[in-house]
Amino acid sequence: MKAQTLSGLYGLVVFLSAAVLLILEIVAGRLLAPYIGVSLYTWTSIIGVILAGLSLGHWIGGRLADNGAGHVAAGAVLIVAALATLAVLPLLLLVGTIVQDSEIGLLNASFIYVLTLFFLPAAAIGVISPLLTTLALKLERNPGSVVGRMHALSAVGSILGTFLCGYWLVQWFGTRSIIWSSAVVLFAMALPFLVGRTGGARTMVAGLAAAMLLVLLTWLEDGFASPCDVESSYYCLRVVDEQDPSGVLQGRSLIIDHMVHSTNSRHDPGLLWVPYAHAMDTLIQAYFPGGTPESFLFGGGGAYTLPRAVLHRDPGATVTVSEIDPAVTRLAGNELYLDPDPITIHHVDARNLLGRTQARSFDVIVTDVFHDIGIPWHLTTREFNEQVARTLKDGGLYLINVIDVFPQNSLVQSMLRTLHGSFSHVGVWIESPPSEETRLTFVLSASGRPLPGDVIDSRSGPRRRWFNIADFVGEQATRNVAEVITDDYAPVERLLRKMLVTRSGN
Repeated sequence: MKAQTLSGLYGLVVFLSAAVLLILEIVAGRLLAPYIGVSLYTWTSIIGVILAGLSLGHWIGGRLADNGAGHVAAGAVLIVAALATLAVLPLLLLVGTIVQDSEIGLLNASFIYVLTLFFLPAAAIGVISPLLTTLALKLERNPGSVVGRMHALSAVGSILGTFLCGYWLVQWFGTRSIIWSSAVVLFAMALPFLVGRTGGARTMVAGLAAAMLLVLLTWLEDGFASPCDVESSYYCLRVVDEQDPSGVLQGRSLIIDHMVHSTNSRHDPGLLWVPYAHAMDTLIQAYFPGGTPESFLFGGGGAYTLPRAVLHRDPGATVTVSEIDPAVTRLAGNELYLDPDPITIHHVDARNLLGRTQARSFDVIVTDVFHDIGIPWHLTTREFNEQVARTLKDGGLYLINVIDVFPQNSLVQSMLRTLHGSFSHVGVWIESPPSEETRLTFVLSASGRPLPGDVIDSRSGPRRRWFNIADFVGEQATRNVAEVITDDYAPVERLLRKMLVTRSGN
């Protein structure tokens, strides 16, 4: 090839390899969500491990270049990168089984997943830029221009890969298709460096044989099948049937990422199987004993379980739902028995909607957006609570569900203290105090007047009883000097560290 053509090839490969690496980085978060959810710590592991692999690859690439590595070495490295990328899918099945059967916490699990799956692809791709930049320097007389151009191409490729994957690829093709397609692109980029060169054919045949073996292994283990029914812009969504012992379909459950969100009855919209949803509905009925409240705002739709129950009990109620993900609403309508017509649905963030809502608009506001370790911190702050208090009618009720580890309750302690800055009465409700440390779903209530009693029994559906442990949590908050959560300071991940670093959070 002519020098100009070779220089262009080097630049194109650097550009595309950088794009592939950032595509893999974005895909990593979605690929792991069904196993460990999505949190600040998950993304920290992904970014940190990939940068570590990239750094090692840059160092190896520089050493190879100093030792005279040429086109065949570049092609071999690209094939290694392709194989490492293709190996992500069978490794995910293997590592997933080992980690899920272990006693490690979510923080360590996320690091192990990312290190095992994505360190090697990042390291192999990292070799390319310094190796090809060195080869390009031998062709041109302006080293500064060559180095600057290669760095710019790498940066632009990274930017393109990020936006292309986040805005388009995941939603249209799914994570597994993106993984094997990235491997194909890396393998294809290796061909110009190997065809017609000594040792090139042998390298291609060996790489192709290894790729076929990985494909066969993945296919045999069903590794190309996505666990998601829908991969939206936000979540991996699945719907599973719930059957009685005789096999008759009774309802369906919505799974968001790795956790069951809620379950809808096929025949009775008022039947609430999931305890936290049942608790919220019971608290609403207990707080308004003289009649049904007229207007509801639900922050987070999910399976739309509570809105269905409210409208089943009072078809004349005004129900507004803020669900950020349109795919969730479509799935609820298609698979989870939702009739969306009586509901005003806004596909925006709950805080954004509240900011545009007139004061004294709702009798009840419910935020059901705390998805395991995925905490939308901006819906826990003092400033958001003030928005809720402004939007509630006089005598209105605010309910929040949140997951924490009992009895430490660090996040619940801070949320309780923060809510007390905006509401006169705050309750912390659990179904029954456990005898040992465990993960619980808490329901927090906030209002201008107290609920009737600290023990409340269900009024319909399964027989359940909930206890208000606000005094216990309040004593903890005072003793531990629980922090008020604000827009400027919201350490919710740190407050949930017990869930992240111990098995009790799994």
